[in-house]
Amino acid sequence: MNPTTIAVIIVVATLLLISLATRFLTSVEAGTIRLVSWYKGRTRVYKGPGKAWEVPLLTTGTTIPSRAINIDLDIADQTADIDASGLPKPIKVRVLASAIVSIGDSEEMILTAANKFFSKADDEQLSTLTDLLTSAGRRAVNLLKHDELFSAKAPVPVPVEGVPVGAEDDDDRLAIIIKKACSRELHDLGLTFNSLNIKVVQSDVAEARRRQSAVEAQANADIVVAQQQRRAKEAQLAAEQAISDKNRDLEQTRAQNAALIAQAEALKQDALALQRTAELKATQIAQATADAERVRLEAQAAADAEAAKIRTVAIAQGEAIRKINEAIHEGGNAYLTLRQLEMLPQIAPVIADALGQARMVTISNDGGGAASDTTNQITQVIQTVLAAQLVNGALGQNSVPAANGADEKRAVDLAGLTTRKG
Repeated sequence: MNPTTIAVIIVVATLLLISLATRFLTSVEAGTIRLVSWYKGRTRVYKGPGKAWEVPLLTTGTTIPSRAINIDLDIADQTADIDASGLPKPIKVRVLASAIVSIGDSEEMILTAANKFFSKADDEQLSTLTDLLTSAGRRAVNLLKHDELFSAKAPVPVPVEGVPVGAEDDDDRLAIIIKKACSRELHDLGLTFNSLNIKVVQSDVAEARRRQSAVEAQANADIVVAQQQRRAKEAQLAAEQAISDKNRDLEQTRAQNAALIAQAEALKQDALALQRTAELKATQIAQATADAERVRLEAQAAADAEAAKIRTVAIAQGEAIRKINEAIHEGGNAYLTLRQLEMLPQIAPVIADALGQARMVTISNDGGGAASDTTNQITQVIQTVLAAQLVNGALGQNSVPAANGADEKRAVDLAGLTTRKG
């Protein structure tokens, strides 16, 4: 046979085999399970993604979902509470939860789920799971007391076939009971629990307690806020007090400094006053010394001048007296007589008046009489006055009238004295 023909036959055969193989292999998508049943044989399970081996006319195949099923639960029932006397006192509660259920892992559970659960319509599947989980939740609520629904999580030692006690210690008590209560029913449907989440547990008592707790929490928060405000106020007052103390200390320091400055200023003023007093005293002493020296000099000068004046006057008086004496010596009584005659118009009225007023009694043994004695005395007085006038005139003094009046009075006195003597 020609080698080319052999090669073509091989290629054609290969293509036929590939086409036949693709007809016998079926794709299995992710999240699905392919069940292939052989004619009068067993059923094979193929989990996607992958390929399922099927032979037309000899096998029958079906596909079921393997994704988890999420179900929302609204459970309302009464608790198993009793009062102090032992009588039932149930409390109505409402539980909102969500459950996640998926198909089992074993081929037996997969076949069971395909025959008992997935053989139903979608709505019937959802209602079946909802009723199953809700009834289990009600039974669980009836087994628990109100406070247990809100207590901490703890295992519930209820032996359930295939579920060890304490295996789900981390779950909620209600969730544990619900899982254990419906695990057999789910197993019978080929399903298994993935998780059960209790969202909300509601009751009038819980709401009242919640409100009370909220009020207490608010009161505690208000107390904390008040305490914080009080502490802040105390801190503010302490800061203000510290500032006030600092200001007071500052004012005291300022006052003390001002007092020290005032004292220093007073001491300065006292020193200046002492300095001014000393300067004034020194000035006064110097001025007094200068004044005393000036007065002394002036007094000495005045004394010297007065002494010179007195000496000059004495010399002039002596010279005048000497000249009068010379004139009297040279002229004799003629000069005195001439002067008496010149003064006669002045002294005659005075002598006549004095004689007229004198009451003379003349008793004489020698024949002279009192009139003669009086006349002689008056003549002597006139000569004395005349000599004084001559001296005064020689000295150049202008006191003749005063001397004349005094001499005239002296003449009258002498006349009266002579008369009394006679």
